[in-house]
Amino acid sequence: MRLLSFFSVGILFGIIMTKSEAISWFRIHEMFRFESFHMYGIIGVAVALGVIIIAAMKRLKVKTWRGEFVKYKALPLNPTRHLVAGSIFGLGWALMGACPGPMFVMLGHGFGIIALMILSALLGTFTYGLLRHKLPH
Repeated sequence: MRLLSFFSVGILFGIIMTKSEAISWFRIHEMFRFESFHMYGIIGVAVALGVIIIAAMKRLKVKTWRGEFVKYKALPLNPTRHLVAGSIFGLGWALMGACPGPMFVMLGHGFGIIALMILSALLGTFTYGLLRHKLPH
């Protein structure tokens, strides 16, 4: 049953990404060149919905799959760390024209070259895991 739930959410996510044009390389580059508000609107709606849904889940005392109450603990703000990490993420997003979530939607649409991007992202994550203890946090 849980697998079916995740599968359904994934399909819904793919439909939303496709219909909103969030997987469009052209839309992403319009955003980074400040030529269109389209992507900023999508991101803004997603953030606002996330805040509302998390607040509602906490207020209604919704439990997770593990039976724990939904909680959110904010990370302490570290301007240098967040600026560097955000810049790396943004550069990758701008150069490749896709961020992690939509990459899987694009692969589902049959853009096979995206598999190379997914593999590269996994390799980068694995490398970070190996080097994490040596990096300044």
